[in-house]
Amino acid sequence: MPDDVACPIDFDPLSPEQRRDPYPVYAEARERAPVFYAERYGFWVVTRYEDVLAVLKDDDTFSSRDALTSSHVELPAEVQAVLAEGWPEMPVIIDTDPPLHTRIRGLITRAFTPRRIAEMEPRVRAIAEELVDGFAADGEADLVERFAWPLPLRVVGDMLGLPEGDLGQLHAWSSHWLRLKQPGATLEQQLDWARSTVELQRYFMARLEERERDGGDDLIAALVRSARDVDPPLPREVVLGVPLDLVVAGHVTVTRALGNGLLLLLAEPGRAERLLADRALVPAAVEEILRLESPAQGLFRTTTREVELGGARLPAGARVMVHYGSANRDAAAFAAPDAYDPAREGLHRQLAFGKGIHVCIGAPLARIELRVALPLLLERLPGLRLADPGELEWEPIFFARGLARLPLRWDV
Repeated sequence: MPDDVACPIDFDPLSPEQRRDPYPVYAEARERAPVFYAERYGFWVVTRYEDVLAVLKDDDTFSSRDALTSSHVELPAEVQAVLAEGWPEMPVIIDTDPPLHTRIRGLITRAFTPRRIAEMEPRVRAIAEELVDGFAADGEADLVERFAWPLPLRVVGDMLGLPEGDLGQLHAWSSHWLRLKQPGATLEQQLDWARSTVELQRYFMARLEERERDGGDDLIAALVRSARDVDPPLPREVVLGVPLDLVVAGHVTVTRALGNGLLLLLAEPGRAERLLADRALVPAAVEEILRLESPAQGLFRTTTREVELGGARLPAGARVMVHYGSANRDAAAFAAPDAYDPAREGLHRQLAFGKGIHVCIGAPLARIELRVALPLLLERLPGLRLADPGELEWEPIFFARGLARLPLRWDV
């Protein structure tokens, strides 16, 4: 722990209690120690809205290097040896700083155009309807397994031109890639997840090579063409991280938001019915769900110099968790912040997708998926309710918040 720094906040996102309900801890931090050092994990946590926003907008002082890595412990040599069989230095846009970040983001925006995103809405609806057709007559299902992860993964898979039969494996590899970046694993688990990471990289390198050879009209082919056309051209190992990141970020965030959203809509009698009765409420309801239960609770930065923030002095080289989930429940930014209120003012200010140069590039597509899926489920599954209103199972992903399972029942 840094000299003269007290740690008054019991911050442990992997504990069962805080997986279930982390928000009292965040509220205590905002009140008592808005920027505090989490000794258990070796990093600082930024909890108030204005401080989080300040970090997100200052990419010179707060580097995005290792933005997904919550563990401060170096991976064991055996694990690094496995990763060396792939591309251990593969850049991912969320982990990079300018000027490389600028070049990669430019590559994505050239291929992942607003028109391409907008044209996906009919396909999103068709996939959602097809998935619901597969279980609507059953009267019960785990909506995470049957809908929340297949929908966004099939959508991004369609955009990238990936075979549907590959998506289940990509889902598993994606989860392992994220788990490798957090603490609390055995060596055996880390080795398994490292092997999955290498397989994930090899999979997308093979797809890039196919598109370079055969062309195509999907998003991977567009990325390959864009990388070749920029000056100077971007090498293949730089492009490699783009489809990988789009698959991981493009489905794990929406998966969690769908589960979180259904849980919120079913939490109070009449809430879901009001949404169905007035579809004009759907966009605001989506924003409120993202604010209340931010699927990415926070990402990481590294200070490039000593800096004062929220009454704390952070040394150069400090790891910092920028906590979206806490900032989005800050009473200084949102009135009655723990209440569900899609009519509240200022919803556009919520930070679930970040801000600044690293604002989520897939946010427009995620919003389309949520706006289509949530009312569709409520409409197609009448009387939707929790199958077991007891203990819910939350995923053990350090920086994310989502349900591992969501067993629901409905009338048939």
